[in-house]
Parts: sequence; C-alpha cells; structure tokens
Amino acid sequence: MTQEPRIYVAVRPDEFDRLFEPAVAADLRSLGTVEFAPDSGRAPVPDDVAERYDVLVTSWSTERFPPERLDGSRLRMAVHAAGSVRGLFPRTALENGLTLVQGGAEAMAEAVAEMSVTLTMVLLRNVHIHDRGLQGGRDWAAAGNGTLGRAVRAQRVGVVGLSRVGRHYAQMMRGLGVTRLTAFDPYAAADDAAGLGVRLVELDELFADSDVVCVAAPATPETRRLVGARELSRLPDGAVLVNAARSAVVNEAALLAELRPGRIRAGLDVFDDEPLPPDSAFLGLDNVVLTPHVAGGTVQARAMQGRVVVDEIGRFGRGEPLRHQVTPDIYDRLA
Repeated sequence: MTQEPRIYVAVRPDEFDRLFEPAVAADLRSLGTVEFAPDSGRAPVPDDVAERYDVLVTSWSTERFPPERLDGSRLRMAVHAAGSVRGLFPRTALENGLTLVQGGAEAMAEAVAEMSVTLTMVLLRNVHIHDRGLQGGRDWAAAGNGTLGRAVRAQRVGVVGLSRVGRHYAQMMRGLGVTRLTAFDPYAAADDAAGLGVRLVELDELFADSDVVCVAAPATPETRRLVGARELSRLPDGAVLVNAARSAVVNEAALLAELRPGRIRAGLDVFDDEPLPPDSAFLGLDNVVLTPHVAGGTVQARAMQGRVVVDEIGRFGRGEPLRHQVTPDIYDRLA
C-alpha cells in the first residue's frame, strides 16, 4: 500500500478485547488508521466501506451485509477473525479481486482437536458415568467403582477428514500412544497422511474397523450427511463417535437410532439446532457426552486469532505472501 491504510473493524468491543490482547491491538493501530463500528449490538459494515477503507476486519459479531457492499474502488482486503468465512463472504467476493483471509481457523483447529481428544478420553474411561453417579447418587459402588475403561493406545482410531482439526487430532492421538490410525479424505495425499502416521482408507472400511471415530470434515455440499445410517451401522458395538467439528456432516436421526439402544457412545459439541432445544433427544442419554459448541474456545485460541489477523494485514501491506488466504480453489472445502 502506497499510503497509510484505513482499517475498519466491524467487531463488537467486548469481542474485540477477547481476540486482540492490548499489545496486539497496539500492533494493529501501528499498521494504519483504525476505525471501529459503533458499540450497539451487531457491528455494522458501512455502506461505503469499499470506497473509504483499504482493509475490513470481521468476526462473529459482524452484522450480515449484502455482498455488493464489498465492491468499490478502495477496499483490497478483508480478514475474518472467526471461523468460516462463507456466512459473510460469498465466492463472488474473490472473483471480484478482494483478498480474503481466514484469521481464526488455524487457531481454533487445535482447540477443537483438544476437545475432540477430551471427549474421546472421557468416553473411553467412563468419566461421565462415574461423575454422574457420584454427583447424583453419592454412591461409590453405583458410580461404577470396579468398572473398567479402555486404554487409548489400544484403540483403532479413524478420522473423517484430514482437515486442520483432523491433522491435529491425529497428531495428539499418536502422542497418546495410538498406533492404528486411519482416515478418509479424498483430497489428502497418501504420503502426506503417512507423515502423520495415518493410513488412508475408504469410508466403509474406516467405520467397520475403528473403535473410535472422530468427525473432522468441514461442512460442504460434498460432506453434508456424509456419515449416515450405513456408516454408523458398521461401527463395532461399544464404539465411540466424536463430533466437535460440524453437525451437518452426520445424519443426526441415524446417530440417535444407534445411540438410543446404547450400542455405541458419542461425544458431541455441535448440533443441527443450536442452542440445543430442552426437548432434544440427545439429552438424558447415559452413553452421550454433550458440550454447548465450545470446542474452539480457549483463551489461547482467541488470542492467536487476533495475532493472525494483525500479522496477515502486516504481510499484505508489505507485499509479502499471506499464510491464511482464502483462494477460489479452496473456498468450497473450508470449514
């Protein structure tokens, strides 16, 4: 950029403070003239943003806006500090020359993988059963004293999607001693998977030969309901399914059909209907652990999201290659 850039931050103040630590916020201000959206509910994007600003920063609190608002003589870059860009930025934004950056995905991927590992371990070691028994009945024996869990290193683990989340999950499980790791991902290369200690297989084989399945695929037209009754029926009795990525990848009705009789167990952080309704069929099942879509939320992940945003704006201004750019060839495969 030949002149000092103008940066518009369409992020609510409380969310901005969670994402941008004081030193990082100072770094952002050092990159140009920074202006913030009004502090009133959702953060709006001005009608003339593309004529007055060089960079637009968005996040979860950004108010939706018509795509044509991005068309103008000045706006060159948009950086999304949260997860999926598709809710705010259609593919046409890229076709019109806007540089789009996904600032939150990598930071949250590790956190989502951590939660997926946590849910896996809770279910393998029956932590939920023991805790509910002690807290609810205050009975040592009824809470499962003497009940045996299963060692994680002995499990056959399958990963649906070697996304950022899937890769982190595979690496973490290897670190816990798992040696039999498979994955289904039509876009992954065999040698790349092998570098993670993962063998690529077809989806049917993965479900038939896994004691634990972690769903880590993004939600795209191609992956919608990828995991249905056929795949779930192939899981061995007592298997564990974990989904902290995207609910749309799994057919919830088919999953409930396997969970209600207690044939398999599940750890879920994402759901088709959120917030989860009080009458949800998932509630009250002893073989299910539920969390309210919090997998990507750690203090460290949020701080890294802000750091990535600032670093990418800096690289763009200096004419350096970007590390988290969304290009047309990967747009449809992103979470």
